[in-house]
Amino acid sequence: MNASAFDVLIVGLGPAGTSAAIKAAEAGLSVLAIDKRRKLGCPVQCAEFVPLPMGRYARPALVQRIEGMRSILPSGACERSDFPGLMVDRALFDQALATEASKAGALLRVHTALKGFDDGGQAAILRGPDGGIERAQYRVLIAADGPHSTVARAIGLAPLETVETRQYQMPLLRPYADTDIWLSDDYPGGYGWLFPKGEVANVGIGASLRLVTDLKAPLERLCANVARTGVIGREILARTGGAIPVGGMRHPLVHGNIMFAGDAAGLTHPITGAGIASAVISGERAGQAAAEYVAGQDGALARFAEDIRDEFEDSLMRAVARRRWLMERWHTPAAHMDATHKRGWVAFREYFAA
Repeated sequence: MNASAFDVLIVGLGPAGTSAAIKAAEAGLSVLAIDKRRKLGCPVQCAEFVPLPMGRYARPALVQRIEGMRSILPSGACERSDFPGLMVDRALFDQALATEASKAGALLRVHTALKGFDDGGQAAILRGPDGGIERAQYRVLIAADGPHSTVARAIGLAPLETVETRQYQMPLLRPYADTDIWLSDDYPGGYGWLFPKGEVANVGIGASLRLVTDLKAPLERLCANVARTGVIGREILARTGGAIPVGGMRHPLVHGNIMFAGDAAGLTHPITGAGIASAVISGERAGQAAAEYVAGQDGALARFAEDIRDEFEDSLMRAVARRRWLMERWHTPAAHMDATHKRGWVAFREYFAA
């Protein structure tokens, strides 16, 4: 078995892991960052929208700007609100961050999986692309490996609550600058969406598998309905899907010398599913905290957890409460009422009422 030693081991090279790798490597730490996928950013498992404050990160992958959001209620009523943001090529977005991490000095390895821990949690057992096994020692580990975190499972933590998504990429037949959101009992525990992306559109749904078992049929009905309006064509250019954590922040965020960031930390918004910005922010702070920890600063990891709670906990707790309220109403008459969805969706003032 090969052996190596690093200051920081990062598991997962999405936006959280690559952002952590950049900050840790820029601080002069030796960094090994691994990802089980063969190619970073692929397959794309999100709608590819980022908020405007992410503009400097999005520049290499920018496709188009988004101006507004159209929220479509069960009655068919539509309310448009300002919703400025950017559509990116998510694969290029992730790959650009990975390139920056590599330039900063981080060692990045794809098709490399975490198999377990050794030496009381001070070393990780990794399986490389050729099937070879490596023992990698580390001083601090950053878990950025998504909602089904292998790190969390390996240290015995409970899984995060998730919803499942299914998305098709369709031809966009005319310029479009809004994102469309469908709020309906057809998508219990989630919603339907259309995000325009240049010459194509990402059309998808999210739903709780506790409430529905088939995502394909409702998604195909949604695509057919939108196609009849002339906004999109009927050809399916690509298919994707994945899990989104919706139970709120993982507690605690730090376990010994392990920090959780991004989806692995449960930072994705439980109502909207937005998670790229929180992944980048938490990843950067994890990388900075790793540098402080390796430098011997007392409480560095605890401060990381406190900073992340200060940044995200209030909005996540509100969203979790709204989600629980909605979960009691799916598949009841209330789920067909506009008032229910106004209280449960961020575009309406009712969402923010006490």
